[in-house]
Amino acid sequence: MEVLTEYLAKGFLLMLAISMPCVLVAAGIGLVVGILQAVTQVQEQTIAAAPKILGVFLVIVIGGMGFINLLKGFVIDGVAIAFNHIPKTESYVLPANYYKYTTPFEKEMTDKFRNQSDIDEIMKNPGKVPFIDQQQKMKYIPSPRTPMPKPDFVETNKILGR
Repeated sequence: MEVLTEYLAKGFLLMLAISMPCVLVAAGIGLVVGILQAVTQVQEQTIAAAPKILGVFLVIVIGGMGFINLLKGFVIDGVAIAFNHIPKTESYVLPANYYKYTTPFEKEMTDKFRNQSDIDEIMKNPGKVPFIDQQQKMKYIPSPRTPMPKPDFVETNKILGR
């Protein structure tokens, strides 16, 4: 558990390391532009936005490869933890016969076939699902949502079971 907590903390620090240069450049440019606006008494909001956008863009361009390398190292560490460390730790892995003594989907399976009286017969023969009545099997109803051409003679015989 401490490995995962340590990896999470490393992720937060990496997030700060990548975002902090952009935030500091935007704050610094905002401070400089704010001082210049106070000195010149030009109080226009759009004047501060353009230099901030340009400064953050330059930081991303200059430090982009470094940011990508940091993220690549983080992902490689995560994959190494996920595939090398976690499976070898006994407390994180379920035993091979975990589902032998449990029935995790029992409720979902019985609720689905509640209208069938012979559910045991269906479960014993999964390939032979019974139809409610013979007419339902014989019907061909095209979908009202999508345009569907009328089936030809061979398709009609296959649908009707001839």
